[in-house]
Amino acid sequence: MDYGAFDTALKAAAGDDAALAAELHATFMDSAKRQLNLLSRSRCDANWQYTCWRLKGLAASFHAEPLILLADEALEAAPGEPTVVRRIQTFLDDFAAA
Repeated sequence: MDYGAFDTALKAAAGDDAALAAELHATFMDSAKRQLNLLSRSRCDANWQYTCWRLKGLAASFHAEPLILLADEALEAAPGEPTVVRRIQTFLDDFAAA
């Protein structure tokens, strides 16, 4: 998976400060995991859509294009759709390992 845009956004925000870049990366992951947790527990349309929009906004702020696409996919899915939740989880697992 290409994380070039994400890395570029991190570099723009943190400059040469490696500690700040690591903190921003960790903050992104924590927030994404929190949104995924909320998404996995959402059962009504309003909660599902709100959480999808928050996840998409987070992804957009860091230029994480694959996550933006997954959030869009989730917006089209029914609340609680397990396949989209698993796909987002897989993305975050892969992203954390990269």
